[in-house]
Amino acid sequence: MERNSEKYILTEQMEWEQLGGGVSRKMLGYDNQIMMVLVKFEKGALGSPHSHFHTQATYCIEGKFEFEIDGVKQILSAGDGVYIEPNLVHSAVCLEEGKLIDTFSPVREDFLTGGGVSYFGDKD
Repeated sequence: MERNSEKYILTEQMEWEQLGGGVSRKMLGYDNQIMMVLVKFEKGALGSPHSHFHTQATYCIEGKFEFEIDGVKQILSAGDGVYIEPNLVHSAVCLEEGKLIDTFSPVREDFLTGGGVSYFGDKD
């Protein structure tokens, strides 16, 4: 099935989708091959360890995050990025309130169906 977002995504006109645990998102564009998502984290919010078959590249817009990918930890700040190969276990802890841009290939169908995201939990 072919899926496409609108051609122009004006984030000021969008509401944040609340995911729980101090995390919210806005979809920035997608089709069957790629998806880009703006994700906002409150300090202490956690992306619990998880994996998926999608390739992921993430860019830190603001804030500070501790990422762990395949057992290796690294602190990221504004301007930094990560690349996550398919099926690698990864997680993130928000150390200072911030925003990330996540890109996925192929599209995250689970994000489009409106189901809950299991790896965002209660923040401390």
